[in-house]
Amino acid sequence: MISAHKTNLCEGRDGRSALPGPDLRRSRTGRAGRPSLPADEARSTPVRLPISDLERSTLNVGRWTFRARDRHRHGGLSSDHDHGRGFTLLEVLLSIALVAMLLILMNFTVFSMGELWGRGTDRRLFSQHVTAVTRFLERELQTASLPPFAKIGDTPVTAPEIKPIAGNSDNLLTFTLPSGSRLIAWPDNRPLPEVVCSLQVRENEGLILLWHSSLETKFNDDPPRETVISSLVTELDYDYYDSTLKTWTTETALKKDQTGAVTTPQRLRLKFLYDKMTQERVISLPTATEGVPMF
Repeated sequence: MISAHKTNLCEGRDGRSALPGPDLRRSRTGRAGRPSLPADEARSTPVRLPISDLERSTLNVGRWTFRARDRHRHGGLSSDHDHGRGFTLLEVLLSIALVAMLLILMNFTVFSMGELWGRGTDRRLFSQHVTAVTRFLERELQTASLPPFAKIGDTPVTAPEIKPIAGNSDNLLTFTLPSGSRLIAWPDNRPLPEVVCSLQVRENEGLILLWHSSLETKFNDDPPRETVISSLVTELDYDYYDSTLKTWTTETALKKDQTGAVTTPQRLRLKFLYDKMTQERVISLPTATEGVPMF
């Protein structure tokens, strides 16, 4: 109970009670039948406020709030956190809807980026394949042009008649690799040096590498083995340079001179095809020179 001294709350200028309501000193017995106090004692005795006035006052003590109504209803002190308002059903549904919209937006963005990235995947992989095949042939031809297998001043690439496993004999571009190639897989894992390689393009098969070693006992009798370099090569053309006219001409077959001997071209022209995408690459045939090669 909250109390106040009479000198501050109850006593007026004339010594009478300043509070409304019944006179606390009206009888000796009082309201509850208790004997009333003398005037001198009543001045120093704390007076209890009526409940109606106490209900209108609220005191904050630290984090706790004292309310008279709460004291009567709940039986004591109450915390402000106990009366905190929770989420309503409308707020919960609105939050779920916002989260769902955000997830849908993120999903749409991720799949859109994947679709845009996938559109150029085939073209990028096709270009990488074309570059890899071109570099492989350039490296192997440059290796074949190194002495002592290539004579200085001569073209290390020739065009002898080669008979494949299936088909008729034909003049194919041929070169010799001293140590073989990483693309070649020997039977029984027993590689041999001085590998003679030839290039041929077949329909629906692509660019074929025909190879066998000159050290094999049946080199002249057995057909060369075959390895597919690229199934995307559709055409192999040959570029010849006319020093008199200073012009380039492209031939679909190896050119022959007046004596009937096959003439080695100066460049190879490869055509790649994949799903309506085409690319063309030109490879220069090296020649053997003295000193360090210029590549």
